[in-house]
Amino acid sequence: FDFLMPGYLYPYAQFRTQLETPISEGDTAALTRLQRMTGPFILRRKKENVLRELPEKISTIRYVELTPEQRLLYRAQEQQLRQHLLASSSQEVSREQIQVLAALTRLRQLCCTPELYLEGYHGGSGKVDACMELLDEAREAEHPTLVFSQFTTMLEALYAEAQRRGMRCLYLSGKDSKEKRRDMVDTFQSGGCDVFFLSLKAGGTGLNLTAADHVIHFDPWWNAAAEDQATDRAHRIGQDRTVFVTKLVTRNTIEERIVALQDAKREISEQVISGEEAFEGHITRELLLELLSEAG
Repeated sequence: FDFLMPGYLYPYAQFRTQLETPISEGDTAALTRLQRMTGPFILRRKKENVLRELPEKISTIRYVELTPEQRLLYRAQEQQLRQHLLASSSQEVSREQIQVLAALTRLRQLCCTPELYLEGYHGGSGKVDACMELLDEAREAEHPTLVFSQFTTMLEALYAEAQRRGMRCLYLSGKDSKEKRRDMVDTFQSGGCDVFFLSLKAGGTGLNLTAADHVIHFDPWWNAAAEDQATDRAHRIGQDRTVFVTKLVTRNTIEERIVALQDAKREISEQVISGEEAFEGHITRELLLELLSEAG
């Protein structure tokens, strides 16, 4: 809108004060006001309205438990971060965004498996076990599967475990050349692979993987639109089977709060325009404490 009609939605500082912040805090009057201002200029066509022949996409969340060793490490890290936030002012937290985001990433890694950064850890991972169980079932039923994660080290570990179990598998990261990407896609599309492991960014655009009818998101990402875009590597023109999407989420952790945040952002965005609301890069002390306290 700032490009098409400069000033229509005010300077950003005013827009944030009058609309963005109130809407994010649940102010329905502000949301209605924004809808009335933008609605006459927006025409939205969803994929399901245009591609009527596209098969159904069924999404589910599979909740998993941390192993006892995993839980001890997670709670210790969570408590350390919470104490730091409680002892810090909002201004201090704002200045420490990189360190705080690193701590949040550490919590998310612990939900996946502590092996991502702890050498010598042998306490297992509830999420890895759940993922392998899903992959064994999919292979037995001959359902080619895509597995997405943001952590390349996690994908490498899953790839190694899948190979150990005798699965035919491929792994695509952002470091692979265009030629290698094309060769792997051709192999998968021709039926030469049971499971394709992809980093969320590498698999987010430009890939046609309609040979898959199962998709697993190993860890939730702040921006649900990025996950949807990755899923649509399989759910697109050329797909003739129902696509089953499973999101793995560890119970009583920050991952549950990420999913709740996704849902809240998606609901607001659906009401306003596109359903593709991204997580803000700048997070407040209050939101961080909410993420931790609700998970704990």
